[in-house]
Amino acid sequence: MVNKIKAGNSALEVAEISLGCMRIADLSPQEADKHIHSALEAGIDFFDHADIYAGGKAEEVFGDVVAASPGMREQMLIQTKCGIRHGFFDFSKEHIISSVEGSLKRLKTDYVDVLLLHRPDTLMEPEEVAEAFDYLEQQGMVKHFGVSNLNPLQIELLKKNVKQPLLFNQLQLSVMVTGMIDAGFNVNMTNSASVVHDGGILEYSRLHDMTIQPWSPFQYGFFEGVFLGNEKFPEVNEVIGRLAEEKGVTDTAISIAWLLRHPAHMQPIVGTTNTQRLLDIAKASEITLTRQEWYEVYRAAGNKLP
Repeated sequence: MVNKIKAGNSALEVAEISLGCMRIADLSPQEADKHIHSALEAGIDFFDHADIYAGGKAEEVFGDVVAASPGMREQMLIQTKCGIRHGFFDFSKEHIISSVEGSLKRLKTDYVDVLLLHRPDTLMEPEEVAEAFDYLEQQGMVKHFGVSNLNPLQIELLKKNVKQPLLFNQLQLSVMVTGMIDAGFNVNMTNSASVVHDGGILEYSRLHDMTIQPWSPFQYGFFEGVFLGNEKFPEVNEVIGRLAEEKGVTDTAISIAWLLRHPAHMQPIVGTTNTQRLLDIAKASEITLTRQEWYEVYRAAGNKLP
């Protein structure tokens, strides 16, 4: 069973592995039903959505499954995101509220457990966001809040007016995308890895009790493809493959266990629509990489320690 972690410093307990539902609209109703039920049986009770996924169809498919299974809604935590529109970003009060209303309708539920702001909007007015959050909380439409892809100063700007704790920050991170980790090794140096691109979001999140949700944990680059089994990356695949064999799990489980090993207590978002693969990934919760194994994977991914 997948372990539980605390969301930030709140009392909210969440599965340490979340199912990302961006591609669930590709499944038939029967396949979606099996996939969601299998996730819950494995202890994955946290489901990640966004209003833009499949143009809203992903939330609809998910909502149909939940509506057809009495009692299922109470067994799960549903997260959705808003703010990305066609060609621009929008953190206006009007859009945040209307987006949540649309998500609730598609998900066939009265509330979502978590709402994230999806990618930074430079035209954001914190006062408007605060008004939207207050309204959604008062109406019982959203229980908890967070952000996605925001840096520390953007979060601090929000906190000027938003009174609700921001429990999550969803950020790209994988064995092959380690920018937020690299800079911490290359302090006081002038090589490319020493450049802090994100304002020190890893350390900021730990200091401010925000749970990092790594997205695309099997990707390299910016949606360039999967690194596992990819001939472009023989060394990291050899190391991950050996560790998988030694521990009796799959390479996907090792890749997620590598993220879970970090003391930041992250919650990876895995977007597979293959139920067996999801169950294989869930086994990451049953193993703990040693410090030496963690660093071996990091170096095999092409990273050099100072």
